[in-house]
Amino acid sequence: MTSDHRPCCTPSATTVSAVPTRTEPPARAVRLRSTKGQVRLPGGEFAMGDAFGEGYPADGEGPVHQVRLKPFHIDETAVTNAQFAAFVKATGHVTDAERYGSSAVFHLAVDAAPADLLGRAAGTPWWINVRGAHWRCPDGPRSGIADRRNHPVVHVSFNDATAYAQWAGKRLPTEAEWEFAARGGLAGRRYAWGDELTPGGRWRCNIWQGRFPDHNTAEDGYLTTAPVRSYRPNGYGLWNTAGNVWEWCADWFSPTYYAQAPLDDPRGPEAGTTRVLRGGSYLCHDSYCNRYRVAARSSNTPDSSAGNLGFRCANDA
Repeated sequence: MTSDHRPCCTPSATTVSAVPTRTEPPARAVRLRSTKGQVRLPGGEFAMGDAFGEGYPADGEGPVHQVRLKPFHIDETAVTNAQFAAFVKATGHVTDAERYGSSAVFHLAVDAAPADLLGRAAGTPWWINVRGAHWRCPDGPRSGIADRRNHPVVHVSFNDATAYAQWAGKRLPTEAEWEFAARGGLAGRRYAWGDELTPGGRWRCNIWQGRFPDHNTAEDGYLTTAPVRSYRPNGYGLWNTAGNVWEWCADWFSPTYYAQAPLDDPRGPEAGTTRVLRGGSYLCHDSYCNRYRVAARSSNTPDSSAGNLGFRCANDA
């Protein structure tokens, strides 16, 4: 695997030349703390990081270090379109993608008129900035979510995910909580189910098959998102902690943080410019972006959105 850091995963709001048309968000209702749809995890000590030396150095997957967590709750699945729609209906929330007027869509999924194609992301031309693409129209203004209510919501920024979590009586997971939960109790493994990508010849996650970025054989059944309860849950009952959509975490990102992270409940650097993303997406492929491994990390600016970017929530125990 190459040592280069290739930002193929989720383009930032600036790389797709979006023109912001921001307005002040409406006041949001806040619910009492809720653990609906969550599993309670016991916490404990685990080895965090890449034990195989397969990560991009600039991602900072090492060194492997011990982390000790208090018990916590985390969503079984990524937040769905149906759940996000309930939030928007209750609060009137307008996402960053809607305020900017456009968002990044993978080129094979675009469903828009030529006039709505505003340009390609620099260095990653498979990402197209599409006018009118947002969570309700994930592939562009001609698309919809009527048949994707149980798919993960996408085109949500860190800001949008935080707003949803606050309304739902939850919070975003820390990066350490996310990796502990994603591992499902398997220590030091490459994936949430073990070290082999396709045990028994069966796909266990929604990632790219074929020749990236132009030909996807869709052997796993999906070109873009899959329903949130696809494949099998991990040992903790969590679904799709590899592939499908990238998931926001609460932490600021730093490639050097692991070398100085505290043992107990690390929460990332005190400041930064990008937030941590975990889990990989339907676009990950070992020829280019091998970030569907359980230790893999990425990041993006808090206002960025894309067609493979979602989240799940957590809670204190």
